[in-house]
Amino acid sequence: MSAAAPAASQSTEKLDFKRVLPIFIIVLVDLLGLTVIIPLLPLYAASFGADPVTIGLLGSAYPMMQFLAAPVIGGLSDRFGRKPVLVVSQIGTFIGFIILGFANALPIVFLSRIVDGISGGNIVTAQAAMADSTTERTRTQGLGLIGAAFGLGFTLGPAIAGIALAVSGNDYRVPAFIAAGFSLLSILLTVFWFKETLPAEKRGQKPAGQKRSYLGNITRALANPAVSILLVVMFLQQLVFNGYENLFSLFSLSRLGLNAAGNALVFVYIGIVLVLVQGKYIGPLSRKYGERKLIFWGLGLVAVGLVLTAITPAVTVPWYSAAEIQTELTNSTSAIQVPLPTNEASGWIGLLWILVASTPAAIGAGLLSPSINSLITRRVPSSEIGVSLGASSSLVSLANAVTPLIGGLLFQMLGTTAPFLIGGIALFGVLGLAASRIKPAPTPTAAPATK
Repeated sequence: MSAAAPAASQSTEKLDFKRVLPIFIIVLVDLLGLTVIIPLLPLYAASFGADPVTIGLLGSAYPMMQFLAAPVIGGLSDRFGRKPVLVVSQIGTFIGFIILGFANALPIVFLSRIVDGISGGNIVTAQAAMADSTTERTRTQGLGLIGAAFGLGFTLGPAIAGIALAVSGNDYRVPAFIAAGFSLLSILLTVFWFKETLPAEKRGQKPAGQKRSYLGNITRALANPAVSILLVVMFLQQLVFNGYENLFSLFSLSRLGLNAAGNALVFVYIGIVLVLVQGKYIGPLSRKYGERKLIFWGLGLVAVGLVLTAITPAVTVPWYSAAEIQTELTNSTSAIQVPLPTNEASGWIGLLWILVASTPAAIGAGLLSPSINSLITRRVPSSEIGVSLGASSSLVSLANAVTPLIGGLLFQMLGTTAPFLIGGIALFGVLGLAASRIKPAPTPTAAPATK
């Protein structure tokens, strides 16, 4: 066999879909619950009279709790296995959705997000299980499947939410209970279908004398020069992109007059783009160009998408009615605090523009997270994958906790376009940092040829 044979074999290595299918399905079902709620949560808070700053605080509650919990959960999955940790975290998510469904005041809504955030290690553990089930050559595609589950979730979840709202007369509690149902299904799938991916003999491996702790998991990952810049870029891009996610519904409401059902349709479109990128294209692209280039492309595309979003024409959709929006978002105890557009200009240009602007943002977002996390897993030993992905997730959660506060203030004080325009410009700066500091990934050692 020639020397080139092993390399050729690796270049054509394919993902074992049969092995990773349970992980993908479980994550998808779990995310259906989350994505039923995400487009509605800012408007749900607005229905209790929350202003943009308070809505920002609500958006921070879940990720702040997740920031505190994710490194611990990642470390626990390395120590005790993926399955038990995944089940416990899913139970917390289920309880959080039940509380949200019964919420009759804004503090109860906050409580639901705090409970969900404390146990919010579902995705971290699933990422670690996916890393266990893939090779260096197929890991980006495997992690991309988790991203594709996000995309499918953003396609189906908002559509389910829109149907539920239409049937229930815009009762925001109904999608919360539907989300709880999906969460319960994910628990059952994990208990009865998911097989442990981390063998007992590989659990709890760590250098002698090394203590596991919440801060230690993060600082140890940041101290590794091979992954620290990747974690920094992950944090910075999420710091910007989460503002886009968190404020999109309020922006489209105040700029285009889109209600919850209208926003759900836009999220369906974004989800379709994410599915195509992460379910079909990211695997071949990563093998052809490498994760490093995909990170650069992702940063640039998201930056362009945010800037285009910021300059969306202030033209309301043809069916917009200020009176109907006011009625939908006002309950018996509070008045809406988010500015609504006038009926002075209406048409299709605003909606078409925001769909076009969302396209590069969705494509870039689809490339970023799987590519960064794949490089991280390739630069640490297998016994540290859970900890490293936990550190990555915790920094994402920290960014998610900070961004809604900053974005809410910018939205309220500087206007609806400020968070998107400032964020897009900032991402161009992150692109420059990444290009200068992220070195090419080490080439995997070729396996010896079999006789």
